[in-house]
Amino acid sequence: MMTLSYMVQPYSRGTFILLVTSAVIRWPADIAKESLVSRPSAHPVSLAASAPPAAVDDDMPMVPAGTFTMGASDEGEQDERPAHSVALGAFCMDRTEVTNEAYAECVAAKRCRPWDDQIATRNHAGPEAAFRGAKQPVVGVSWFDARDYCSFRGKRLPREAEWEKAARGTDGRKFPWGSAKPGAEHGVFGRAFGRDATEVVGTHPQGRGPYGHDDLAGNVWEWVDDLYDPYAYRRATAPEGRGAECPAVLATQDELRRDGKQGFTGSNPIPNECERVLRGGAFNYWGDGLRSSNRVHHGPSFRLVMSGFRCAKDVAGTSAK
Repeated sequence: MMTLSYMVQPYSRGTFILLVTSAVIRWPADIAKESLVSRPSAHPVSLAASAPPAAVDDDMPMVPAGTFTMGASDEGEQDERPAHSVALGAFCMDRTEVTNEAYAECVAAKRCRPWDDQIATRNHAGPEAAFRGAKQPVVGVSWFDARDYCSFRGKRLPREAEWEKAARGTDGRKFPWGSAKPGAEHGVFGRAFGRDATEVVGTHPQGRGPYGHDDLAGNVWEWVDDLYDPYAYRRATAPEGRGAECPAVLATQDELRRDGKQGFTGSNPIPNECERVLRGGAFNYWGDGLRSSNRVHHGPSFRLVMSGFRCAKDVAGTSAK
């Protein structure tokens, strides 16, 4: 595994310029030997906590089975188009983003890697402690870290289509709360990078989604399970809310480069690997970019100061209707 040290510069459309300052190769055997990090016992959460994991929080509102409209036909980027119907089975998803406190339990159980405890400092995002309150969303975790945490809890990462249905419901709303322009009452966004930080999860109930989920717009970008497929909404599997497998994704990215369609996937370069999707916007993002159809992508090993996650699980005995 390669660990990158970089500076993050917020850019447009939910993408970020990553200025790589160093790279360290870390083999799986090295990662397996990684020791837990001791931390102060003040307000920031300690990853060296010795208490056993708390009982799994079952605060997971259910999203019922059925069809919804995914994507958009007249706004956003080309990878958000076209709007199309997707049928999903019922599922449950965490009401809030996973917190530092909850993630630290997984680390203490030796089931998760510690978060990157220098991510804020290295990215010039302010002091690390500003992001490490017990009830703030965990940041500085990769897609792999998010996957491992959800497995520890007996859950999984939500699929991209599931995340969007939880945010949009069946009425095609632009934002989790409806069509009204984002305001401070709806979530944590538009903050100054380097001066401001995330906030405690679940503190903006007016921004709640149609099924009762908090912070689906702002605070942190959220890793979801899917590979990023620029053509996902054009494929035969689109009605199932699924994109292509990695070989077809790589071929699509090659095609976009060959045809000079740099802007198809946003302002970041077209990927050269199979990346993973993030959804929802972050504390330093602008209001219109919080639209629930917005798709962002990064390499699964990236650990960012503005990205976290939440988990999902299946509802037994249900199927798409």
